[in-house]
Amino acid sequence: MTTSEIDEPGTPDAEPAGGAATFADLQINPAVLQALSEVGYESPSAIQAATIPALMAGSDVVGLAQTGTGKTAAFAVPILSKIDVASRATQALVLAPTRELALQVAEAFSRYGTHLPQITVLPIYGGSSYSVQLSGLRRGAQVVVGTPGRVIDHLERGTLDLSHLDYLVLDEADEMLQMGFAEDVERILAETPEYKQVALFSATMPPAIRKITAKYLHDAVEVAVKSKTATAENITQRYIQVAGPRKMDALTRILEVETFEAMIVFVRTKQATEEVAEKLRARGFSAAAINGDIPQGQRERTISALKDGTLDILVATDVAARGLDVDRISHVLNYDIPHDPESYVHRIGRTGRAGRSGTALLFVSPRERHLLKSIERVTRQKVTEIQLPSVEDVNAQRVAKFRDSITEALNAPGFEMFRRLIEDYEREHDVPMADIAAALALQSRDGAEFLMTEPPPEKRRERPERPDRDQRPVRRPSGSFATYRIDVGKRHKVGPGSIVGAIANEGGLHRSDFGHITIKTDFSLVELPPNLSPATLEALSRTRISGQLINLQPDRGAGHRTHGGSEGHRGDYKGDHKTAKKPKKHRKSP
Repeated sequence: MTTSEIDEPGTPDAEPAGGAATFADLQINPAVLQALSEVGYESPSAIQAATIPALMAGSDVVGLAQTGTGKTAAFAVPILSKIDVASRATQALVLAPTRELALQVAEAFSRYGTHLPQITVLPIYGGSSYSVQLSGLRRGAQVVVGTPGRVIDHLERGTLDLSHLDYLVLDEADEMLQMGFAEDVERILAETPEYKQVALFSATMPPAIRKITAKYLHDAVEVAVKSKTATAENITQRYIQVAGPRKMDALTRILEVETFEAMIVFVRTKQATEEVAEKLRARGFSAAAINGDIPQGQRERTISALKDGTLDILVATDVAARGLDVDRISHVLNYDIPHDPESYVHRIGRTGRAGRSGTALLFVSPRERHLLKSIERVTRQKVTEIQLPSVEDVNAQRVAKFRDSITEALNAPGFEMFRRLIEDYEREHDVPMADIAAALALQSRDGAEFLMTEPPPEKRRERPERPDRDQRPVRRPSGSFATYRIDVGKRHKVGPGSIVGAIANEGGLHRSDFGHITIKTDFSLVELPPNLSPATLEALSRTRISGQLINLQPDRGAGHRTHGGSEGHRGDYKGDHKTAKKPKKHRKSP
């Protein structure tokens, strides 16, 4: 195995460490190159510059890199450059540990392949409709991106044909193994043709990953990216905890109190760009939206206005802002927190250009704290929490600006003419000059309130009426959980982490949906919500852990679970017991 070690540049747009200054130097398909240019990718990152040539040359590749280094494009670009769009057979399979990552990778493939005729990318994962996936597989998809459990499910059904597979990618391989998918991954690898190109990407290289690379990869080129901090040191990063309904109020306060030259406000959707920009204009701010649907001519005029100072605030999506380089941008505000750290790095890289200092602000709701922790972990930088400016702060700033405007107007052209008009009015109506000035100031407000007031407190949701005693659900020992039995246990070498990972991923559940987990010799007991939907139950009944069908069923009581022996591993996923092993949290993405 050939090994090369490269440094990841400290900023998103730094020159790559690999000898290639642009994507055009990497001999990729012109249609793919055009798509990269349109989304704003200017030069390959370190992992891309080292990996793309190797994959284009047909070599197997092992890429050791953290999330946020651009590894998705590192394997998507060469695959799309070499794929046969004339054939409807599945030629590329990407395995991802979570449905969020599977969706993110599928979206990236679609973005980079937008100019390839007849290219089809299909994500398949647990918790989504089988009918959509089945119809997509019947029509044919050259690229399939899926989670291990759902891929095995389709292989068993005979609905996924891998006999024509040319490219296989294991994305975040270490995460897949930590979630208990080791046997599933090996089973899928065994179902693929012997002669194929394999790319494995992982943040770490544990022995289990080494075993897979030795067994299934041939003369692989190993690229190790020594990741430096992913964000520039001249960018100050701060966040404010704010609930969704209060975001516009919070943004208004920041714009009034914070001293900025120009700002990009990042949102997730095209529709949100228009909505947020319109609300800002209604509040008197100079704002415009930019997204993928805006014509090129209008985009150019908007960016030109931002550069010359006639526009101060740009509300944008990630894709629309790729490659945007405007020195005036002193602030970037993440109105919607991105689901993956890579997007965060690219967003805040729009400020602090050419050695100037910049400020990055981030809105985080209480439920999004895990996304913030993921960003801090990947960038290896602490994002400092600050408090939202108070009503008093905003009003003090408004008064100061009002006074400054008076000072500026005293020296403005036409001042003497208006002074004579006011003096005439004062003599004719016997009204004090101060009253006239106040009336004119009020007139200039056009009915708008000058001082901000505290918003009304949020209404508490009324609790539904409690049902009659005979209609209430039976209370379990753990409160709102019901106990389910699965047919895997200590004999199958499973732990709480693999159980949580597989059930959460395939059933579309959240970590908070898990209670106690008791692992016996031949089976395990898992506490889950009592009202699981039929679709979730159906998906979980076919889920496998360590290659074993779990056959999830409601537990019928102690009398039905004595054959497994009394010994077992009892853990509480919420961490109330010291004996519980918490599964390693896997990353979520948009």
